[in-house]
Amino acid sequence: MENKMKDSVKHKLNDILLSVSWADVSRQYFGKPNAWLYHKLEGADHDGKPVEFTAEEMAMLKGALTDLADRIRTAADQLP
Repeated sequence: MENKMKDSVKHKLNDILLSVSWADVSRQYFGKPNAWLYHKLEGADHDGKPVEFTAEEMAMLKGALTDLADRIRTAADQLP
């Protein structure tokens, strides 16, 4: 069980979980309500049934985080 927890998407994102607006990521990059992404990160839907990211959704999440990183870097580079 512990290895599965260490391999979870949420665990891998632990360093940025509180710094990112996941509701905005869900809406802007996936076109889904915020609950959808929260359930995916938790690994369970509102009924407690297991849910996982598809390969396509994982690629979209990676792209979203890369885009955010690029946008943050661009904003930072514009500061004196």
